[in-house]
Amino acid sequence: MVANIASGSVGPTAPAEIEKILHDYGLSPNVRAPQPEDLETCLRAAVNAAPDLLIVLAGDGTARAAAELCGPDGPVIAPLPGGTMNLLPHAIYGPRPWQTALSIALEQGFERPIGGGDVEGHSFLVSAIFGSPALWAPAREAARFGKLKLAWLRARRAMRRAFSGRLRYILDNGPREKAEALIFMCPLTSRVLNNDADALEAAALDVKDVADAFRLGFRALTGDWRDAPGVEVAPCKVARVWSAHGIPAMLDGEPVRLRTLAEVRYNPKIARILAIPKDV
Repeated sequence: MVANIASGSVGPTAPAEIEKILHDYGLSPNVRAPQPEDLETCLRAAVNAAPDLLIVLAGDGTARAAAELCGPDGPVIAPLPGGTMNLLPHAIYGPRPWQTALSIALEQGFERPIGGGDVEGHSFLVSAIFGSPALWAPAREAARFGKLKLAWLRARRAMRRAFSGRLRYILDNGPREKAEALIFMCPLTSRVLNNDADALEAAALDVKDVADAFRLGFRALTGDWRDAPGVEVAPCKVARVWSAHGIPAMLDGEPVRLRTLAEVRYNPKIARILAIPKDV
C-alpha cells in the first residue's frame, strides 16, 4: 500500500489506519508513505515486489502512474480516494470515504480490467486535455498549494504561450479538423459513454480568450465543459493530433508535453483493478 500523505484528503494517520484495517482482515500489509518527490520510486518498488494487491491512496495522477507501472499483467490495483477531485476512485467505488471503500473492496471486490487512453507511451484513466487549457495546469497546482507568486509566474508563462497554434486532428477515419483544444474522456468517467464502451469520448472545443482557456483547464476535470457553446462530442477509438509546436497536454490532471504529432488510442485493458458490485 502506498499513500501520498501530502495529497488531498490523506493525512499523517492514514497509513496506520490502513494497516489496522488490513490486519483486521487477516492480511499482511506492506505500508509506505513516501515524500512526494519519492512517490514514483516507491510505486516502482511496490510493483517490482509483485504483490497480490497494490492499494494507492492518493490523487488521480498517482493512480494513473500506478496503472502505467502495473500494466495489464501486473498487480491488481485498488485506487482509493485521497486526492482533490477523486474522479477515478469515485467512478470505481462511489463517493465514499476511503476507509469504507477499502472495506467493501476487501469483502466484495473482484478483479476486472480498466480501459482508457494511450498516447505516446503514456496512459490516462480519467481524461486527457490537449491544447492551450493544459498550459494552465502548473499555475492551478501552485495556487492550490498556496504558492501564489509561483502561480502568478506560471500563469504569465501560460498566457504568453496560449493561442500560439491551433491543433489539427482526425478522429478515426473522419475529416481533418481544427480546434483550440481537444478533450478525451474514458468510459468509466464519461457521462455520455457506457462504462463498458470500447471507445473514448472525444470533444473539440474553441475558446475565445485567455479567461476561457483558464476556466476550461479547470472545468474539464469536472465534466462541466460540455455546457460550453460549440462543443462537438463523438466516440473515438483512434485520434491523430498535430501542431506546429509541441502539444501541451494534461493526463488525469498531470501536465505532459507531447511532440508535434501524437496518436491517441483507446486501450481496453490498461491495468487490472479491484472493483465492487454496482449495487453496493
